Amino acid sequence: MTITITAFERSPDGGRGLARDTRVRWALEEVGQPYEVRLVSFKAMKEPAYLALQPFGQIPTFEEDGLVLFETGAIILHIAQRHRGLLPDAPEPRARAMAWMFAALNTIEPPIVEREAAQITERGKPWHAERLPMLDERIRTRLRQLSAWLGDRPWLDGAFSAGDLMMVSVLLRLKSSGLLDDVPNLAAYLARGEDRPAYRRAYAAQRAVNVP
Repeated sequence: MTITITAFERSPDGGRGLARDTRVRWALEEVGQPYEVRLVSFKAMKEPAYLALQPFGQIPTFEEDGLVLFETGAIILHIAQRHRGLLPDAPEPRARAMAWMFAALNTIEPPIVEREAAQITERGKPWHAERLPMLDERIRTRLRQLSAWLGDRPWLDGAFSAGDLMMVSVLLRLKSSGLLDDVPNLAAYLARGEDRPAYRRAYAAQRAVNVP
């Protein structure tokens, strides 16, 4: 049965590859699995039919042969476990790749998303000018720690894995912020991820929906 994922009918990111369906598209491209995309409006995402698939009314969802999943971490882990190409075969490297997936989602992404939310909802508030540097420093701390681990490695732990896919997807959210300027090895790491043919295909597919 063909895999079907959902994506924004009109993405808030304007086709820059930041919407979370791009992560799932990338994973499917890496493992060579065909998929279909069902576009949904913001209105449809809050209706009962969609909430039966995704209880929080978000994208993406993943459907295959009666299985319905939500949350990109869970979806990509499922894809990686079922298809070769995103997780090592050996148990210990495989476990470490999974650990990096969780690190991307639980340690690196939260302060980035908090900064984005502040830029959208708090701009113009009297405390915004003081709060933003604090948020930036939280991110810089995590970036310095990640940079120290990466060093001159091409990827986080040996060959490219689902951990790298998730980490690059998270770091992409900082691309226009200037916060990567002080960690050139992470900027280069991000560029390597973007240069992967599977990522380029996923990016192009997401952009085609949003940019005429």
